[in-house]
Amino acid sequence: MTLHAWSLFAGAVFLLSGTPGPNMLHILSRSVEMGVKRCTAAMAGCLAALVTILAASAAGLTTLLLALPGSFEVLRYAGMAYLIFLGIKAWRSRVAPLDVGEAELPATPSILALFRGGFAVGISNPKAILFAAAFLPQFIDPALPKAPQFAVLVGTFAVIEMGWYAVYAWGGRSLSRHIARPAVKRAFNRASGVIFIGFGLALLKTRPS
Repeated sequence: MTLHAWSLFAGAVFLLSGTPGPNMLHILSRSVEMGVKRCTAAMAGCLAALVTILAASAAGLTTLLLALPGSFEVLRYAGMAYLIFLGIKAWRSRVAPLDVGEAELPATPSILALFRGGFAVGISNPKAILFAAAFLPQFIDPALPKAPQFAVLVGTFAVIEMGWYAVYAWGGRSLSRHIARPAVKRAFNRASGVIFIGFGLALLKTRPS
């Protein structure tokens, strides 16, 4: 892989990763709800899912999966159902006044639960599988060993993606200062819910080429 090819890849990933999607919305909403420190577990989960998909693509597993009859449809509908579930959950999320007693506060998810939630959001998006299967091989020089090239591409993708996660997490932290009032927080939760449901319904149009 040439430096020119790598720079093109990095530029494309920078633009694509910054585009709002389920992962970024999940991180933003978690940051608003719990702060940046606890949000890092959700960020780690989303990133682990992305690296898993990219590594599977490098190993040729995503191409094999897409070749199996009906497999993509199962992934598509499972992803759609999960994103819609997250949307409904966000819409119905309980918003308590800031001065409620400790016994009335909703339970805070554990670090492991936050990680699992982030991983589930990232791994349930079949668009990521299509993207990895179609995008990564374009930057591989077939005349050179493939494993080191895939390692560079996956590592580059992970670093850029994590950078955008941090941007969205800190954006959520700043946003949380302006939505402390229950009515505003409820509006934010419902807007997040509608967007998650929109992401889920958009998967109906997703098809392998």
